Amino acid sequence: MAKKTKNLFTLMQPVVRKDSEIGQVEITGAISQAGSLRGLNLIRVANMDADSIATLLTRVTAPALTQKEINEMHTLDFIGLAELLVPFLNPPEPGASNVAETESE
Repeated sequence: MAKKTKNLFTLMQPVVRKDSEIGQVEITGAISQAGSLRGLNLIRVANMDADSIATLLTRVTAPALTQKEINEMHTLDFIGLAELLVPFLNPPEPGASNVAETESE
């Protein structure tokens, strides 16, 4: 079973690159920059459109995943990474800590 820890996701099926494997992927601070959304339809991103999320993931993952790697990853790994984006894309509930506040704690 894939595991999530804060902004780090452990893949069920590692991504294979040449002679190495990527077993964990982190959502980087780039997700907090408006530039990471450049050229994307915000409604599609908010609705978790697979193509839009895949493009966004190429911009905000470490190690940086390619479009091909994202398209070929296990569905549950893709969904898990997409779920990690949600706190950055949704405003906090009134009275709740936002992402910036929880990162500084």
